[in-house]
Amino acid sequence: MILHDQGVFRLDTDHTTYVLRITQFSHLEHVYYGRRLPEGEDLSVLAHRNSIMTGTSVMYDESDETYCLDNLCLEWSGIGMGDYRMSPCEIVMPGGAYGCDFLYQDHSIVEGTPQMQTLPSSSSLSESQTLVLSLRDRTLDVRVELYYAVYEACDVITRRCVVINGEDKTLSLRRIMSMSIDMPDRNFSLVTFDGGWIKEGNRHDRALAPGIYINSSTTGWSSNRHNAGFILRADDTTEDRGDAYGFNLIYSGNHYGAVELSNHSLVRVQLGINPHCFDYLLNTGNRFETPEAIMTFSGDGLNRMSQQFHDFVNRHVVRGEWKERGRPVLTNNWEATFFRFNHPKLMATARRAKKLGVELFVLDDGWFKGRDDDTAGLGDYAVNKRKLPFGLAGLSRRIHRMGMMFGLWFEPEMVNRNSDLFRAHPEYCLTTPGRAPALSRNQLVLNLCLPAVREYIVENVGRILDECSVDYVKWDCNRHISDAFSPSLDSQGEFFHRYIIGLYEVLDRIFTPRPHILFESCSGGGGRFDPGMLYYMPQTWCSDNTDPVDRLKIQYGTSLCLPIASMGSHVQAARNAGRVTSLAYRADIAMAGTFGYELDPTKLSADELDDIKDINEQFRAWQPLIQQGDFYRLLSPFDSSQYVAWMFVSPDKSEALVQCFTVLAEPNRWDLRVYPRGLDPDALYEVEDWAVELHGDTIMHAGLRLQMFGWDFMSRNLYLKRV
Repeated sequence: MILHDQGVFRLDTDHTTYVLRITQFSHLEHVYYGRRLPEGEDLSVLAHRNSIMTGTSVMYDESDETYCLDNLCLEWSGIGMGDYRMSPCEIVMPGGAYGCDFLYQDHSIVEGTPQMQTLPSSSSLSESQTLVLSLRDRTLDVRVELYYAVYEACDVITRRCVVINGEDKTLSLRRIMSMSIDMPDRNFSLVTFDGGWIKEGNRHDRALAPGIYINSSTTGWSSNRHNAGFILRADDTTEDRGDAYGFNLIYSGNHYGAVELSNHSLVRVQLGINPHCFDYLLNTGNRFETPEAIMTFSGDGLNRMSQQFHDFVNRHVVRGEWKERGRPVLTNNWEATFFRFNHPKLMATARRAKKLGVELFVLDDGWFKGRDDDTAGLGDYAVNKRKLPFGLAGLSRRIHRMGMMFGLWFEPEMVNRNSDLFRAHPEYCLTTPGRAPALSRNQLVLNLCLPAVREYIVENVGRILDECSVDYVKWDCNRHISDAFSPSLDSQGEFFHRYIIGLYEVLDRIFTPRPHILFESCSGGGGRFDPGMLYYMPQTWCSDNTDPVDRLKIQYGTSLCLPIASMGSHVQAARNAGRVTSLAYRADIAMAGTFGYELDPTKLSADELDDIKDINEQFRAWQPLIQQGDFYRLLSPFDSSQYVAWMFVSPDKSEALVQCFTVLAEPNRWDLRVYPRGLDPDALYEVEDWAVELHGDTIMHAGLRLQMFGWDFMSRNLYLKRV
């Protein structure tokens, strides 16, 4: 709900309130963001009546010696008018000056969420309202439109901006954020999710100190080094209590998040496109759209904040037939065969998987002509008839006759130099003039800024999907961008953003006509795991690391900003990472995701085959609870190397699943006590296998004691059902 009264705007969700106002000099001042406030109060009294002038302060206007922008909590700020914090915009104006001063002009309130022309965005026709604030530079016809979309039920507000050039000369956008917000400091700590290939999503907490902390990516993608999602938490905030502000970006390219603590104890938070190598030319009459930033606040700890993120992404970012739909249990042949497969081997694998209750067979890399290792064939779409004499279509027909779905791996954005595509069109690749291109994994990156490249990918991938009746696609992207240059651009400072716009066009043209196909994104694992990709593909391969112990941290950290239903998580072979763990342990951890297998089912023992049948049946019974329930983190792997626990609670609180894991058990300790969350306190729950009924309140406060939990690599599932 959005209300406006005498220059004060109030944005309410079910549990939060966001307030801003127009100052006497027409700047936008941030007043409040936090727990929902009582209605009918005059919230303008919460604003700064007079800013404090110090010995070095710059007076904005000589008519008021107490008005200083550097001391105000602002919603948007320019350059050159006395605010010395990092500006959300850096624009080279006509005449070459950087100075800008954006003042309120007018506003509108619209139902739903206006969609963008060039970028993916959240959507709702009936569950959101949007405030559009129009600002104009003090002296030039350069305008900024700020969009605030309010999703009441999810407790989420999204922000983005549009820059419009009304001048008769070209503007140069050097920096333009999607959002900027100032708040008083509350001894905040910044929580980020960092790492790299096979170590994604590691949580790091840092207490804010004066200065600027930057969380960004320059790889070309949203990155496995620093995920775009981050959190500000008050110093007493835990999973279950305290205040937490979460931020994320619906964008898959270079992102930039900054948190600045000023000398006046004000915290400025910004999020948007990374200004690294960014210089976008905006001609007369043109508009530039920034990606949509997601903001959410919880007064009830990190668990509630995460649930708001999960709910919002699942309901308002993910689209298509697989939205909020259970995903099939799959097996992927990669770790079973790598490039060394043929038709009989694939059929034997599929037949064994079918007997185990697997629903989807996925053929990974190696099906291209000449693709026997990673040095050749990438970029071509001719099928390797030596390996697949009946072609992909023949394999697909046989898989479907078995009653299974058929999935296929692609890596459409890359090319090998040893390929027909490269020999015919070397100009399709990213190269820096006068310099040999840099290789990674024997690959070059195709230039998606070129229409001919986009057309090639759309035509060939679409043809394979239709000819072979493909039900699932794993869309891979196995290297970062280098040689970021396109001869089609007037300004190379537009390259990274133009590439992502080109990628989104390709995804839209391939996926929109084929809503029945389940698409999974992958970028060497979690190198491009963001809401922008989830707009097109409802799930992402969380990490190439399938070791269950490592996955505890990867999945636990990722869950703080992204939903469980979006996490690709599979069971590996017992010795895959050099650490021997039980099948039950590996499966229990993989269940906290989309679930599948990365092993050779033809090499399993009779006991393992029987166990997998039971595991698959159990997962299907729990799948709605896991993928659509509320997720709670109970024991963190980042706080202890010994024990991890999380749980799922159905929306109506009628059932719950608690999962507990030992990593390295403590000596002489034989039990573990966990304290579930989210139950109905007055309801009676039966604890499976315990033959006991307890009230939800008792379970949450007294906890559940797990005996005989004193060994390394143990797991235990506790299923609770309301009586």
